[in-house]
Amino acid sequence: MDFKTCIEQRYSILMEGALGERLKREYRLKFDQHLMMATLIYHAKGRFALKSLWQEYMNIAMKYKLPFMATTPTRRANKERVEQAGCDSSIIMDNVQFLRKIQQESNLEMYVGGLMGCKGDAYTGEHALAERDARIFHKWQADLFRAAEADFLYAGIMPTLPEATGMAQAMSETGLPYIISFTIQKDGKLIDGTTIADAISIIDHSVDVKPICYMTNCVHPSIVYEALSQPFNQTAFVQDRFLGIQANTSPLSYAELDESMDLKCSDPIQFAEAMLKLRDISNIKIFGGCCGTDHRHMEQVANRL
Repeated sequence: MDFKTCIEQRYSILMEGALGERLKREYRLKFDQHLMMATLIYHAKGRFALKSLWQEYMNIAMKYKLPFMATTPTRRANKERVEQAGCDSSIIMDNVQFLRKIQQESNLEMYVGGLMGCKGDAYTGEHALAERDARIFHKWQADLFRAAEADFLYAGIMPTLPEATGMAQAMSETGLPYIISFTIQKDGKLIDGTTIADAISIIDHSVDVKPICYMTNCVHPSIVYEALSQPFNQTAFVQDRFLGIQANTSPLSYAELDESMDLKCSDPIQFAEAMLKLRDISNIKIFGGCCGTDHRHMEQVANRL
């Protein structure tokens, strides 16, 4: 089954839980100042840690017979930062191949995604790109993921509509299925004030090939519940197009989390219940974890799915 068919036909899909926070806290790894986790595959300890965490999540998906989605740790590996780090474009291919090898060693229905991100701050929208600039800026990385034969592209924590639209255009041109995941707030809007409903509609009408679906990540499910409950987001259109979450365990806002010095965590059972509650008001089918999650949280989610 290809990725597009999986999204269209499966009722429940498990996505990976947290990587970054766990790599720092459990494995004491330090990230590259420019590329963050993208260079970990070049070091034995980094390869071991990444593989260990992915396999934890893969084992859960296998136990509960769920399709599994994982993404390369390349959100910051855009052309500008790759050059600043003194690396070259092979870093994209290398990350895809590393994750692909892990996939091939298993018997799991698993899909390898190429993770991309905004140029500036994902939580404030500072230094966000205009639509045309974003299309040009993100094309380099999107095309490399196409050459590396990723199963899908994933735009993580996108705070502003213009940059998300430009990135979607660059992704659309690759011919790969792709997902746009927004940075959203409890008022039902992106950081720049665009409603989820408007953002989806505008992007869908700005590309030749529409995103396979839309998501949110790095946010607590209770905030997403409130966001999707806003009357302007309670439409059949949003129900059909907004299909996933990679959730934090903390209900704090982006600003509060960004200034926090310690990891905010919550009980895995309560977390899973909040995740599945989203199905009361939406058709969300992709469930993954972000900051604060580990195998315990994803096990509880998978069990309920």
